Amino acid sequence: MDFDKLFDSFSSIKVGVVGDVMLDTYWWGHVDRISPEAPVPVVALDKRELRIGGAGNVALNLVALGARVNIFSVMGEDEEGRALDQLLTDSGVDTSYIIFSHERKTTNKVRVISRNQQMMRLDSETTADLGEIEEAALIDRIRDYILAEKPAVLVFEDYNKGVLTQGLINKVIALCKEHGVITTVDPKKKNFFSYRGVDIFKPNLKEVKEGLNISLDGVSLDKLKNVHRLLKEELGHRVSFITLSEKGVFYQDDERAEIIPSHIRNIADVSGAGDTVIAVASLVFAATGDTALFSRMANIAGGLVCEEVGTAAINKERLLTECKQLLS
Repeated sequence: MDFDKLFDSFSSIKVGVVGDVMLDTYWWGHVDRISPEAPVPVVALDKRELRIGGAGNVALNLVALGARVNIFSVMGEDEEGRALDQLLTDSGVDTSYIIFSHERKTTNKVRVISRNQQMMRLDSETTADLGEIEEAALIDRIRDYILAEKPAVLVFEDYNKGVLTQGLINKVIALCKEHGVITTVDPKKKNFFSYRGVDIFKPNLKEVKEGLNISLDGVSLDKLKNVHRLLKEELGHRVSFITLSEKGVFYQDDERAEIIPSHIRNIADVSGAGDTVIAVASLVFAATGDTALFSRMANIAGGLVCEEVGTAAINKERLLTECKQLLS
């Protein structure tokens, strides 16, 4: 594999990301004492930082790899929504199809961190499904984008915040099939079996066990092949791609199945690792159609971002270097 040529090709690939966008707010501080009011630490704030989270982080990872990215979501008409829209735009993500609604809050997850450890998280969000008007408007915008831009791949990023409704999922998958657009999904429990007919289905092991209501005593190739069979009976999808935490990743398509072990890392924070994995998998699959290759590259990328504290996009040059070292 000529990895330089592959990475150069990313700049010509158009990708749409649809799902739950969110603002990740970080309050960094230090602790010197316990509060006299209650047995809790007093955090003296040193700095505040805003980052892109959720489906926005998938888009951010795709842009970091060089892809041309549009994002589709519904955010609140609020300060957080304006801040998130600006962050996305400044990062090179096209936000022109985003809908702003006065009926919804923009999801904001506030993390309080001291000595590189999360001490608390505060969530402000709306999790109800989109109303019929908002759902129809978002589907129309996705249709317009597919017809005008002819993207190679559309990524569904589901965080159970209500943007990905059953109706929207079904209609958008049908649109993509009609126009030859690859579909990939990072699912959550609520809509787990709604993504029928997608090309790549990427849950983690915990989500698989919950979705299929099974217990797995250990991880083996035979057991995961059976998981793929059970998933395919429900979804009729093309590729199962399951992240196994510290054990690596598993993939299976019609031709082969494999467990790819993880590489040794200094893990600092797993936040956002799944976003990076689905971004790399989607882009490499769109570029090559090679299941084994995207699985190996996404496995490396997921480990790399776990070395960073907080939600962070993949570093393209570092990923390229490691792919050459580990996969050539």
